[in-house]
Amino acid sequence: MMASFVPNGATQHKVETAEAVRHADDGDAYEMQPGAVKKKWQGTEADRREMSQLGRLQELRRNFQFTSMVGFACTLIATWEVLLTTISTIVTNGGTAGVIWAFLIVFVGFSFVYLSIAEMTSMAPTSGGQYHWVSEFSPPSCQRFLSYIVGWLCFTGWQAAITSITFLCGTIIQGLIALNSQKYALEGQQPWHGTLLVIAVTAFAIFFNTALAKKLPLVEGLLLVLHVVGFFAIIIVLWVLAPTAPASAVFTEFANGGMWNSEGTAFMVGLLSPVLSLIGFDCAVHMSEEVKDASTTLPRAMLSAFGFNAVLGFVMAITLSFCLGDVETLLETPTGYPFIQLFYNVTGSLGGASVMVVIVILALVSAAIAEVATASRQLWSFARDGGVPCSSWVGRIQPNWNIPLNAVLISLTVTTLLSLINIGSTAALNAILALTSVSLLTSYIIVIGVVLLKRLRKQPLPHARWSLGKWGMLVNILALCYLFAIYVFAFFPAVSNPTAVDMNYAIVIFGGIITFAVVYYFIYGHKQYIPPVALVKREYI
Repeated sequence: MMASFVPNGATQHKVETAEAVRHADDGDAYEMQPGAVKKKWQGTEADRREMSQLGRLQELRRNFQFTSMVGFACTLIATWEVLLTTISTIVTNGGTAGVIWAFLIVFVGFSFVYLSIAEMTSMAPTSGGQYHWVSEFSPPSCQRFLSYIVGWLCFTGWQAAITSITFLCGTIIQGLIALNSQKYALEGQQPWHGTLLVIAVTAFAIFFNTALAKKLPLVEGLLLVLHVVGFFAIIIVLWVLAPTAPASAVFTEFANGGMWNSEGTAFMVGLLSPVLSLIGFDCAVHMSEEVKDASTTLPRAMLSAFGFNAVLGFVMAITLSFCLGDVETLLETPTGYPFIQLFYNVTGSLGGASVMVVIVILALVSAAIAEVATASRQLWSFARDGGVPCSSWVGRIQPNWNIPLNAVLISLTVTTLLSLINIGSTAALNAILALTSVSLLTSYIIVIGVVLLKRLRKQPLPHARWSLGKWGMLVNILALCYLFAIYVFAFFPAVSNPTAVDMNYAIVIFGGIITFAVVYYFIYGHKQYIPPVALVKREYI
């Protein structure tokens, strides 16, 4: 069975161009295509064959391998760092017991999600990721529209992710200043300070993704060392110096600080923190066209990074549950971040606490570097299929650099504009930050759903060098059960009777993005968007 789609006349010329790629079976012929990188950067024979089957041209260098991809995913997701910095969410709704059990539940649930995604990555290792898979695997009647919407979801999710991580960096730096200056803590903190710091961190990440783009795999390997060494530096200090709570309290006492109707509801609302710390390992997928032997390397690297980060995150969850002490005091800290106050309470030293905070900041800056790479590759891939305005400009690869420079610069622009919202409304910015989880969760639900539908209908799927085999349907079903359970609570506020400041406006922003994407599609997008399935030509199993 062949993948098939008949595009309209306005996009036929791009499909004809793809035909040349399909028939370039040997490396020399492939290299002769305009825009293709040299043969040494085209990866293995399997990579060239898969790119030909997908109708794609190798425009990016394949210089990532297993270890560098593990480092890339581990540092980008920053599990223990994000759990540490967002701990206030779950201790308010869940308590110390909630920290531990919620993390375990989220880990098990995401295991099924990433197993499903790993298999799809092996079927079609392309930077497009979810929107490509939806295009190829969904019913023909909705291939174009559904994949277009998923493309916008991924674009929104990853651009918001850059803002999320840089906002954490900027405001933690503010908190560090407040820790060391009582005057700044009481009188000097201004929202625009955080905004300027967000822009500065983003600009630094952009520098790494442009001037040092060729060295990015090496950089990611080094940043993995920082990710691990920083973890042990902080965890050992907490183990040695922090007073500990009794195990009976740590594992059994739940909290309902949001005044929900039950501790169970509070627990579900508190899942946001561990979800944020483990969501997004599809980041590796969007680097597919820069990975050697992608269809086997990526699934292994993604799942290895997920497992490794989950172990670090779980150890951090248990450590925090034992070492937090008086939670109310931590939540009232003038630094704005309970973990900063925790470090100071434990060490009793401004210098010692400051060093520990700096370690976290450096780790989060490392995550920002990787997130810019992921977001720009996803945007570039979507643009080359005509999915965004000014697609021909956004989807351009800079000669000799072999990176999507214009897409990288758009990430800087989007993050800068979003960070300006913080000056006028922290609540509005928090809603945009929530888009990271909401958008990515929606894309996971759709793409796993369409694959499960094919399995239920006993329709063939492409060959996968890394396959779930007979367990595929069960894994897909469990993944969807988990995703639906946490999806609803992603829109909940932190308290049951929120004020305007406490309200979660994610549903408003999310609805606005989807509305814009739908309107743009029917007015103009459908004329230029080429669903990836239009370029695919290969035999299914």
